[in-house]
Amino acid sequence: MKLYHGTNVEFNEIDLTKSKVGKDFGCGFYLSANREQAMELAKRKTEQSGEGEPNVYEYEFDETLLQGNELLVQNFGEYSREWAEFVLANRRNRTRDAVHPYDVVIGPIANDTVGFQIRRFTAGIIDMERFIQELQYMRGISFQYFFGTERAIKQLKRR
Repeated sequence: MKLYHGTNVEFNEIDLTKSKVGKDFGCGFYLSANREQAMELAKRKTEQSGEGEPNVYEYEFDETLLQGNELLVQNFGEYSREWAEFVLANRRNRTRDAVHPYDVVIGPIANDTVGFQIRRFTAGIIDMERFIQELQYMRGISFQYFFGTERAIKQLKRR
């Protein structure tokens, strides 16, 4: 399967120490199966930082590894309470230590207002059901692929 990483930074090797805390599935390397979505993210990162150029890196990944015993995988096939609680736990984690044991996590992308929605939820302004609704990506369900361990990163082959 082909996966794409959108960025405004050039690099030769994936370095997990450069990943940011407080992301949907934790510190890790995020990819998309949709090249256009990856380019959109790269453009947004470039605009926000005012640095670099939008770029998309292409990787090959053997998806049979998702069913084997080599990698510990969590797959959220849809927006759900379990997914929302997982995103909440990872977004609240301000350390580089993982709050979960997974090498790879696949799941829906949350919309851009995650921080705002988390504040509303934790303040009791909205309930879990509304929280899940508010986190849904505006353009329909779109999935992200998280690779959070060196064992997982070794399975990505740059094209």
